[in-house]
Amino acid sequence: MKIAIVTPFPPSKITLNEYAYHLVKEFSQKEEISEILLITDHTKNKKTLNFYTVDCSIKVKESWKFNSYMNIFTIFSTILKERPDIVFFNIQFMTFGDKKIPAALGLLLPFFLKLFKIPNIVLLHNILEQVDLSKAGISKNKISQWIYYKIGAFLTRLILETDVLAVTISKYVKILQQKYHKKNIVHIPHGSFRIPSRTHFDIPNGPKKILTFGKFGTYKKVEVLIEAVEKLRKKSKETIEIVIAGTDSPNSIGYLQTVEKKYKHVKGLTFTGYVEEEDVAKIFEDSTVVVFPYSSTTGSSGVLHQAGCYGKAVILPDIGDLSILIREEGYNGEFFKPTDSDSLANAIENIICNDAYRMELAITNYKAACSLPLTIIADMYIVYFSKLRSNNVKHFLIGDE
Repeated sequence: MKIAIVTPFPPSKITLNEYAYHLVKEFSQKEEISEILLITDHTKNKKTLNFYTVDCSIKVKESWKFNSYMNIFTIFSTILKERPDIVFFNIQFMTFGDKKIPAALGLLLPFFLKLFKIPNIVLLHNILEQVDLSKAGISKNKISQWIYYKIGAFLTRLILETDVLAVTISKYVKILQQKYHKKNIVHIPHGSFRIPSRTHFDIPNGPKKILTFGKFGTYKKVEVLIEAVEKLRKKSKETIEIVIAGTDSPNSIGYLQTVEKKYKHVKGLTFTGYVEEEDVAKIFEDSTVVVFPYSSTTGSSGVLHQAGCYGKAVILPDIGDLSILIREEGYNGEFFKPTDSDSLANAIENIICNDAYRMELAITNYKAACSLPLTIIADMYIVYFSKLRSNNVKHFLIGDE
């Protein structure tokens, strides 16, 4: 079958591009899929397609731009021209833009495809009902927040006109079903990216590297981590370095540059900037522990799954979607109170000064990652692709209930 995938894709800097890379890689290995049409955002450099495919051709159509008002038309025309059997969306609410109108227009696509009877599945990585708009950097004004939630509910109703809406956290299914009374919502876990074959869980000799990875500036802020390490350095004999890997959140442009200037006096502090796909492994493998300096959550955590893949201990707040993931998928970590540098300093000390404990967490997280590799997740989607192609998906969804 021929599937079209609407998604950001490396070397794009838009959120979810890394997830798309690994999911497309898995789809290309499946005998059920003969052709993949990547409907992606425009990038200066060629798309990263450095993986082997099994009897599957991959065609790239750069059909949209972040914050463009024309995305709905350019993507739709590409789909009509290419005539895929199924269209798959890998999106969240701000995939097509961080401005209200372009972001909303892009989210109308599943509804328009349904009007034209083009089978489609949406993987929605977050739902507005679970997003704290203030902490996410979208709006702190109560009236604006009310408007955003109303618009979000309207857009969600239109997105739910898709044939199948997949969410990565089981709680989301219940929330959406209770609010919108739809039966086409399914839970398909996030899954883990490439899983190296582990023979040991040792860490490199030298300084203990504390890694945080992501897009920072809204509910992910690194000041608490820097201050926690500074406090720990005063009472510990360990040599500690901090690695801040990633970029600004689209809603906080300039944030990391400001932090870098503020803490330029801090030794052993590295800002890597955007990490290319081929460099991700080394960043994780060189680290001692991965820290999640979050005050809120907005969906499943790709970084937690990556930390598990590379057999790393993690330090995180016991909040929101992180709590659900840990309990549902078998991860474990050392917990700290959000925004509390003393609590975080103690958590870091508990791991870097107790190697047996660090290794115990690393092994637990690796096993959790191995239990849900992305190849299994791809198979789950292919079941729905096949049912849609045979016009049997409604019966299948009723059976799921």
